[in-house]
Amino acid sequence: MKKFLAHRLVWPIAALLALIAVNTISRPSFLSVTVQNGQLYGSLIDILRNSAPLMLVALGMTLVIATRGIDLSVGAIMAVSGAVALTVIEASPDPGNLGVVFTAIAAAVGVALLLGVWNGFLVSVLGIQPIIATLVLMLAGRGVALLITGGFITTINSDPYKFIAGGYVLGLPFAFYVSIVAVLVIGVLERRTALGMLTEAVGINPEASRLAGVRSRGIIWGAYIASGALAGMAGILYSSNIMAADANAAGLYIELDAILAVVLGGTSLAGGKFSLAGTVVGVFTIQTLKSTITFLGVPPAVSPVFMAVAVLIVVLLQSRRFRAYFHTAGRSAARPLTRRPDAKVLS
Repeated sequence: MKKFLAHRLVWPIAALLALIAVNTISRPSFLSVTVQNGQLYGSLIDILRNSAPLMLVALGMTLVIATRGIDLSVGAIMAVSGAVALTVIEASPDPGNLGVVFTAIAAAVGVALLLGVWNGFLVSVLGIQPIIATLVLMLAGRGVALLITGGFITTINSDPYKFIAGGYVLGLPFAFYVSIVAVLVIGVLERRTALGMLTEAVGINPEASRLAGVRSRGIIWGAYIASGALAGMAGILYSSNIMAADANAAGLYIELDAILAVVLGGTSLAGGKFSLAGTVVGVFTIQTLKSTITFLGVPPAVSPVFMAVAVLIVVLLQSRRFRAYFHTAGRSAARPLTRRPDAKVLS
């Protein structure tokens, strides 16, 4: 039992199940799923669809954190990606053409990938601290997005592009399939090849891994490239959902949600061992928590505090030192007080 409770996924899953239980008790219709025109609708389906952009960003953040880094620029990359995609489609005489949409997606992901290359270059080649290197793009990225859109919110009318976030396949949202494919691809690359072991080795001790023959620079660089590309895909999902490129709102604060999802999933910010499954659970936990806050009618000004308290509780439950403290305190309280045989009694 003790070994079971020590598993990194126990408490994240417990937190997710607790949130689902709270929602089910407060609104019994939470678990209900209806079928309309062959498509599934319900609160759980909404969570699956709305969590797709965060899932993509959190997967990339997991790889970066595993290398002992951090990527604060993912929200700005989302803004740039959406701006590029919608600018290409808007400039086309036929926005509904599939070829135009595919070109826009390729251009957006390509630009996002280049931005990831830039972050990786600063961190792995120039040796700049990750938080500083990515902070540069975090501050400048939205300005770049505004330059691409001319300082305005670009809107389009394209059914194929709208399908990315709003379409359904086999009854489920297409955005959910996008996130699942990303999870499977990253999972195969990191857990079915030596790449995952090398990533953990670099995160645990970059210098030792380099001396052992591991190309730590390439591993770190690749993590930032993957993070940039995944953030670019998330930007496409976001812009497809609102059918607009809003440089100021796209991906705002999503880097914080991604870091929270990774930490809730049991991955340490110190680098090294990481859990993709934990990140998936963390993403669903955060999205379910946001749904809970909205349903409970928590005012927008108070919702960050509500969310912070909930996250703090989960993080404390994951802390072995925190659990050990209460375990030790409980044993001390249960232990009866006995007098030593050689103790003198004062009279």
